[in-house]
Amino acid sequence: MTPKPFLALAVALVLTAGPAFAQDPGPQESQPEAQFATPKARIKNPVAVFSGLDKITGRITSFDVYIDETVQFGALQVTPKACLTSAEGEAEKTDAFVQVDEITLDRKIQRIFSGWMFADSPGLNAIEHPVYDVWLKSCKTDSDVPAPEG
Repeated sequence: MTPKPFLALAVALVLTAGPAFAQDPGPQESQPEAQFATPKARIKNPVAVFSGLDKITGRITSFDVYIDETVQFGALQVTPKACLTSAEGEAEKTDAFVQVDEITLDRKIQRIFSGWMFADSPGLNAIEHPVYDVWLKSCKTDSDVPAPEG
């Protein structure tokens, strides 16, 4: 058992001499600030390029769609809202915000997908349809398809 006077003396030493035990780190060296490259702005493109697979026929079709326009692929209506690519000198990255609607057999339109598609990861799109697959291939500034009027 520790005698109480010794314990009191040890506590008193720690409390009063505590700062004395701290080591002085000496003059602080100034740390250079971390240099981070500012990411360049993404490039907005007026045309999104998609591929679509008809699972019944096995046929793959490539098609261009202007931003905010709708193109029908089978029973699906594909509408890109934005198509972005990396700035020059940046790692290549292409993605698009897309809405996909299905025209049902009773002629009702039902939204089956609304979200981002990534050209470098086509398997990440969330379109689950028994007959059709649609994925983003790229974005571009012009198309052979005539631009919509308006």
